[in-house]
Amino acid sequence: MSDENIFSGLKVVDLASFIAGPGAATILSDFGADVIKVEPPDGELWRIGQKIPPQPHSEEPYPFQLANRNKRGVALNLKAASAQQVLERLAKWADVFIVNTPHPARKKLKLEYDDVAKWNPRLIYADLTGFGEKGPDAALPGFDLTAFWARSGLLFMTRDAGSPPTWPVAGSGDNATAVAIYAAVVTALYRRERTGKGSYVTTSLLAAGIWSASVFIQAALCGANFYGLHDRAHPANAAFNVYRSSDGTWFVLVVTPDKVPVILKAMGREDILTDPRFSDSAKLAQNRPQLTSMLDEIFGSQPMSHWYEVFNGAQITFGAVREPQEVVNDPQLRANDIIVPLEGAGEKLTSTISSPIQVHGITKVSARRAPGIGEHNDEVLKELGFTTNEVDGLRASGAVPHARHLETTAGGER
Repeated sequence: MSDENIFSGLKVVDLASFIAGPGAATILSDFGADVIKVEPPDGELWRIGQKIPPQPHSEEPYPFQLANRNKRGVALNLKAASAQQVLERLAKWADVFIVNTPHPARKKLKLEYDDVAKWNPRLIYADLTGFGEKGPDAALPGFDLTAFWARSGLLFMTRDAGSPPTWPVAGSGDNATAVAIYAAVVTALYRRERTGKGSYVTTSLLAAGIWSASVFIQAALCGANFYGLHDRAHPANAAFNVYRSSDGTWFVLVVTPDKVPVILKAMGREDILTDPRFSDSAKLAQNRPQLTSMLDEIFGSQPMSHWYEVFNGAQITFGAVREPQEVVNDPQLRANDIIVPLEGAGEKLTSTISSPIQVHGITKVSARRAPGIGEHNDEVLKELGFTTNEVDGLRASGAVPHARHLETTAGGER
């Protein structure tokens, strides 16, 4: 494997909070970018995300570590007038500037694209919003639960008939959106290589949610006939359903029509093919609940290990439903560098999740702990050209906190 880092020399300012924007910066850092994380003097709220229900509770700041590894940390009070001096030098230093501050507040802070691009026309300014830059709800605050999941239609569709919308896994929409922001940044960097011009790129949690739900949203656009919400006892297709083995393991079965005879043969139930209730497509459509009931009984007669062998032997697509504690022990994750070592974060935080992009022949940067609040203030300010007297002035003005107020670890209370 090569030790070359694709983004060596690329300079990124991460002014975003929570997950999606910082997640995009993390992907860039995985491939060697120098990322400076800028947050308020007291740190951002996601530093204590592990203590906000219903996130799994822990004393370890695992959410912040996941979204901010491999970064240098700067604490900056953007409301202080002299903070503009630091922002200007950061913008001139940077190739990429990632922001998710709501636009009304961004305007007051002079953080809009036009404010920043005047300092560096080659800058890639990446803007993340909840609902997009325009329209009646452009100013609404948005989390992935509201913008990505609820507004996109995903939350409506990912439930069984008769059940209310459930509570999705927080952060899942954010991380999908992080990949979209990363893609926008890389697209703009390619454009800059060709033209020398910077770009203002944007995406939203809503746009990423609609893209994720796009098969069904496209169906709605053309007036397609929907089957309705999934009902596992009365499915639209008994071969596209969820079943349970004798040891209580639920699994998703996805069998295309051409594979139905194959799997029934592998199961030793070719007799179903001759059952008059399922002899043609019209009768099968009428008797889906009966076939589902039969399959429930068959699959419930053997443990998952048996069906694993049957499905694999017949090249059938399936997926056992796993709990998080089971997922982390899946050998596929370490074999494919999905879970990787994490350096310096503490005794309980020794592993983390790599970004979902691999480039063959390139080794990603080893994952290192996230920075403490303002941990690299002096280092970065000196690198930006501030003198000792100027740094003292920034501290006196309240733009940069005094060293004694800075956290030395990535975790800790706000």
